[in-house]
Amino acid sequence: MRSAPYGSWPSPIDAALAAAHDGRPEWVGFVGDEVWWTEPRPAEGGRRALVRRRTDGGEESVLPPPWNVRSRVIEYGGRPWTGEVHDGRPLIVFVHFADQRLYRYEPGGEPTPLTPVSPVGGGLRWAEPRLDLARGEVWCVLEESTGDGPDDIRRVQAAVPLDGSAADDRAAVRELTEPRHRFVTGARVSPDGRRAAWLAWDHPRMPWDGTELLVADVTEDGLLKDARTVAGGPDEAVAQVEWSADGGLLYSSDRGGWWNLYRDGTPLCPREEEFGGPLWQLGLRWFAPLDSGLLAVVHGRGPTVLGILDPGSGEIVDAVGPWTECAAALATHGARVVTVAAGPRTAYEVVELDTATGRARVIGSRHRDPVDPAYYPEPRLRTFTGPDGREVHAHVYPPHHPARTAPDGELPPYVIWAHGGPTSRVPLVLDLAIAYFTSRGIGVAEVNYGGSTGYGRAYRERLRGQWGVVDVEDCAAVARALADEGTADPARLAIRGGSAGGWTTAASLTTTDVYACGTVIYPVLDLATWGPGDTHDFESRYLESLIGPRDEVPDRYAERSPTTHADRLTAPFLLLQGLDDVICPPAQSERFLARIAGRGVPHAYLTFAGEGHGFRRADTMVRALEAELSLYAQVFGLNPTPPVPKVELTP
Repeated sequence: MRSAPYGSWPSPIDAALAAAHDGRPEWVGFVGDEVWWTEPRPAEGGRRALVRRRTDGGEESVLPPPWNVRSRVIEYGGRPWTGEVHDGRPLIVFVHFADQRLYRYEPGGEPTPLTPVSPVGGGLRWAEPRLDLARGEVWCVLEESTGDGPDDIRRVQAAVPLDGSAADDRAAVRELTEPRHRFVTGARVSPDGRRAAWLAWDHPRMPWDGTELLVADVTEDGLLKDARTVAGGPDEAVAQVEWSADGGLLYSSDRGGWWNLYRDGTPLCPREEEFGGPLWQLGLRWFAPLDSGLLAVVHGRGPTVLGILDPGSGEIVDAVGPWTECAAALATHGARVVTVAAGPRTAYEVVELDTATGRARVIGSRHRDPVDPAYYPEPRLRTFTGPDGREVHAHVYPPHHPARTAPDGELPPYVIWAHGGPTSRVPLVLDLAIAYFTSRGIGVAEVNYGGSTGYGRAYRERLRGQWGVVDVEDCAAVARALADEGTADPARLAIRGGSAGGWTTAASLTTTDVYACGTVIYPVLDLATWGPGDTHDFESRYLESLIGPRDEVPDRYAERSPTTHADRLTAPFLLLQGLDDVICPPAQSERFLARIAGRGVPHAYLTFAGEGHGFRRADTMVRALEAELSLYAQVFGLNPTPPVPKVELTP
């Protein structure tokens, strides 16, 4: 074991390797006996490929570039494809990202459009398609622009003909319900075909604040009539709804303080664990019924695992394997369950559980170690004490290298990672972007600050009216604790985050003296220009819960904004921005930079054409990671081996 200063350790995990392994498979489903899913292709412009696993075990990408299977409904998207076996072969319907049209595809042929292009605003967008072959339709959520503004939106359940007759005719799309709610999820039809259930909510609520579970009758002519609310409300968030094989209504509700499962209003397995989560995308599934009456469930307190729940006894048997995190991506077929799962030493994979045998195995997107696993970080789950004695959950990743150690007496630099959302959390999984830093001798601490999901509604609501306060305090509490206990060098602490995490990063740099520098990625920076008319519709009223109603606490919007306090900023920083970002537009970053102009604060501003909210292209991710390491090298006095391109910090 050789001695070398922190930040100088040589590592085989370079930025290109980290970028190549960014992202994860999503939207698993069965097409007959085959398992299909989407997965990222960073080297192909960041597109999402549709992949199938044939019954012989072979795996193939179904559609070549430039086909990109991804929906932009509510900007964060939703389930973009569906499929069934029809006349002996797969029939697939999917959303193509570039034009957001629905396409019909059968292997051996070419995709043909089913929906038209609208010249109005963001056009027509679709999510959660479900085939109704008896009617010759695909049912889905339609998001339709009614004008050029981001708030000019309507959403409704709709049916699209499979024969292509609506490809150039919006009038040929049937609307199944009246557009009585601002937001809706896709309809779930009961086994007897007589009823349908879905979720709905309206501004200013977000779906984790309160949703309504609606049930309607399916008429003979295929309309959804007499919709009535059977669960949920302003203070009860129903995260998912399904039907059991015998016609019971199953749903996940947080009415008891945790997202637990219910059948026709009766709790199935009351626990202080989550069996649901925040509905950032339409079509997420934390549970799925099996033909046997059992339920496949993703559950946990913090990290989540795959289990099989017996609704009669309330008992759960968890799948055995190296996976400590399961995504809200369940699909079932017979006795088979498929999900997407990962662990601290395993990236996300497509995993199948055979409930008949109890065997779990990887069947797609198999993790293969691109380097010696000895370079992977070794996370520690920690609970810290924040202000007023409150608990703060975090994953701490100390510097780790199989052949290097630091000189006696040297403490490592640490970077606090603030997650996005903010109503979200960081999963406990292998992330080569973290390994990029830890294998070079830079520690990372991911903080699930107050407001994060996975720990019950009370923990989630700590951020109500306190965004920019609780998140900042909790991140600082973790940083200070690491320094006080001798884990981190108090003079070499940094903070970084994207989106809402970018807000927390910028707020931390402008209101605390904890950090020597920070990396701010596609951030929210100015609340006065982040709301109705300024950002996308889904989050346009989010601030009413995070900050407070604007007409009641107008001063708070300025007081909390990092742009307002830019004059307090003295720490060097890196600002990364996608130029096509409609959620956190470049104007936010540009106003912030204007406020610090001429003040002598060292910084760099890197922009990326063609990137939106969340970087997806390999070249972008490489440039961003190398620039971030360069920032830390300059501020902390590190000498990376080999050197990375220097990002110029200009005052």
